[in-house]
Amino acid sequence: MAFNLTHQLGALAGTPIKSGEMTTPSAESSLSVSPPSARMPISMNRNVSPPMSPVLGSRRADLSVACKAFAVETVEEQRTYKEGGIGGEKGKGGVPVFVMMPLDSVTMGNTVNRRKAMRASLQALKSAGVEGIMIDVWWGLVEREAPGAYNWGGYNELLEMAKKVGLKVQAVMSFHQCGGNVGDSVTIPLPQWVVEEVDKDPDLAYTDQWGRRNHEYISLGADTLPVLKGRTPVQCYSDFMRAFRDNFKHLLGDTIVEIQVGMGPAGELRYPSYPEQDGTWRFPGIGAFQCYDKYSLSSLKAAAEAYGKPEWGGTGPTDAGHYNNWPEDTQFFKKEDGGWNTEYGEFFLTWYSQMLLDHGERILSSAKSIFQDTSVKISVKIAGIHWHYGTRSHAPELTAGYYNTRFRDGYLPIAQMLARHNAIFNFTCIEMRDHEQPQDALCAPEKLVNQVALATLAAEVPLAGENALPRYDDHAHEQILKASALSFDQNSEGENREMCAFTYLRMNPELFKADNWGKFVGFVKKMGEGRDSDRCQEEVEREAEHFVHVTQPLVQEAAVALTH
Repeated sequence: MAFNLTHQLGALAGTPIKSGEMTTPSAESSLSVSPPSARMPISMNRNVSPPMSPVLGSRRADLSVACKAFAVETVEEQRTYKEGGIGGEKGKGGVPVFVMMPLDSVTMGNTVNRRKAMRASLQALKSAGVEGIMIDVWWGLVEREAPGAYNWGGYNELLEMAKKVGLKVQAVMSFHQCGGNVGDSVTIPLPQWVVEEVDKDPDLAYTDQWGRRNHEYISLGADTLPVLKGRTPVQCYSDFMRAFRDNFKHLLGDTIVEIQVGMGPAGELRYPSYPEQDGTWRFPGIGAFQCYDKYSLSSLKAAAEAYGKPEWGGTGPTDAGHYNNWPEDTQFFKKEDGGWNTEYGEFFLTWYSQMLLDHGERILSSAKSIFQDTSVKISVKIAGIHWHYGTRSHAPELTAGYYNTRFRDGYLPIAQMLARHNAIFNFTCIEMRDHEQPQDALCAPEKLVNQVALATLAAEVPLAGENALPRYDDHAHEQILKASALSFDQNSEGENREMCAFTYLRMNPELFKADNWGKFVGFVKKMGEGRDSDRCQEEVEREAEHFVHVTQPLVQEAAVALTH
């Protein structure tokens, strides 16, 4: 999950991508930068105490009964989960909304964290019309003690709670470390036995040109090598997914409707090119290439020899600047005569991005095989790297492994790879708007999402979305509604297409504040209507107000429990 990108704020709309250069904002352009408070890391919101409205006991009991009865009634009105294909079922409108659970929903002791709060929160979400929840299934919790020894304790209980309430589940196979980034209040390392192997062989960690190691995720350069107690990293991921399938086979397809396969830091298919730990990277820096472990360099050497330029195989670009440089600060990324636009640059960036695609291909092939006899959908998350998008080189995307420049579409190959495995393309930063971002860094999240939407349309792969950071304001909700309708190009063949699902980040005490909850319930209701609904907004808003009223007791209970 994208919990570590502190500065991904805002939303996106629908402007079709046109060929030609992107216009650089003029000096007269007004800049509207999100205030520091809006960039607060996710986990920092967890300690905010919600208001506790006094409710008379008898009245609360009556409302609770009404609320529970209403929840039972809404079970019969469940929308069909639309991830079966582009646009969902014919005649069915609307985008189902899922809600991410807290990162620490399961404790290090493999129990459900704040059990009473969790139960009340799930009931409140269900009663508000939410389709389901997203849960991180941490490798570092389940297989912590020894290879092949899986402890599903807390997840057994949590998934049964979701089933009892009637919520669907998106289960994330989280093979990355949690913690170490700005604002992270939870630390869940990789399994202890994996950490021990990395300590013995530091080249199992992603490495930059200065020798800095990143321990968030095992380097993809070692994917096929038996470096983890006799198993390859991909075998470890496969065995974990297989054990999950076998343990939860009774819930697959009914309660568990999606498996999101973690493929890198923050669960995203990318290199850890912009690590916030210890202040290494700060927004909107360009990041740094992560291919200097011995296993990746060995692959680069072989690729250079096969290309006929063995002298290119010893190292990556040496003139690509530092994490916090801007493109024009560097020889490699600058717009005029930059190394990225040379034969060498094309060779290196092709190799670097193909390594990432191959990594995704290997894990997806395994996931597809493991879950093929179930009715669950497979998804992969791609990062929304929108800063410096208006430059020619798109440097931050390149260092992350997305070979996307002004002259090359880097998202179509990813979409095509996902399409080969019938996987869903999950993209972040869906709530972002261009004008909310610092325009001197040529941030363009709206244009980026439009490009991704066009790529998924061309590859015929379903597109799902997430917001990057918690947002509770109407502006963000409206932007998500607009984006999820995928109305970016009215002349395209995808004019009846919508996102297959949207996952809202994240359940916390702030969400259950009275004003935030009211707006959220209205947002969920509007998402369920779909863009082709002929119902008037006033009618939808009246229904939303009714939802708010009947869920009030559960919301108050959840808010109180979450802060204790």
